[in-house]
Amino acid sequence: MKRIAIQGTLGSYHDIAAHRYAGEEKIELICCKSFEDIFKTMKNDADVIGMLAIENTIAGSLLQNNELLRQSNTQIIGEYKLRISHCFVCLPNEDWDDITEVNSHPIALMQCRDFLNQHPHIKVVEGEDTARSAETIKKENLKGHAAICSKAAAELYGMKILQEGIETNKHNFTRFLVVSDSWRANEVRKNQSIDKANIVFSLPHTEGSLSQVLSILSFYNINLTKIQSLPIIGREWEYLFYVDVVFNDYLRYKQAITAITPLTKELKTLGEYAEGKSSI
Repeated sequence: MKRIAIQGTLGSYHDIAAHRYAGEEKIELICCKSFEDIFKTMKNDADVIGMLAIENTIAGSLLQNNELLRQSNTQIIGEYKLRISHCFVCLPNEDWDDITEVNSHPIALMQCRDFLNQHPHIKVVEGEDTARSAETIKKENLKGHAAICSKAAAELYGMKILQEGIETNKHNFTRFLVVSDSWRANEVRKNQSIDKANIVFSLPHTEGSLSQVLSILSFYNINLTKIQSLPIIGREWEYLFYVDVVFNDYLRYKQAITAITPLTKELKTLGEYAEGKSSI
């Protein structure tokens, strides 16, 4: 049985992603309040793997999680791309006319902006988690309150669904990374067809340093699917570059990493794994 630490509670999108990633295998969820707590849990128990959102097709990257990964001794061992569809839910005995306030995670609220603009009389209040918003409303019997959450959370906590699919963009996906300690990662790789990697590095403050690295990756037929820069705190105008790459030839990928290493500073591989597929 897999033990998976997630941010959020039962019925959250992290919960859904974790179960779908595990497939038929039974899992034990460890619900954490923050992403930092996921890494603390893993540090205290090497058998626990973590699952954390890293980017959304609408909201963009969760920059904090890039840094948490880099600073930890964990490795990415997989990913899962989940279609995000939000529901507007309330207490079972209430209806549209009763709703004066809506609670949810700020990212979910942002993804439903057009829907919320159609109901300007409803006060929007940010919460720590989509599913927890629904859970709190039901547990505390908060009349006049609605939540934006998954259909799974609505059913789990016995909430009434007033409207489904309220997200502005229907092509709304979140990519989740699965991470583990280095020892487990090495074991997992033996049973995977590796075709994706995440790396991070800094560069000397010289002209053309980034273009040289990108040219080498291109020469080795390495496809960049994402590049994100973050400032290095305390070192003015220096940046860390987080790069996701995919490839068809693992040997060519390793040759490319060897070739760019002398041109970079602090290069670190955050994980090598099989690219995940999108799931509805």
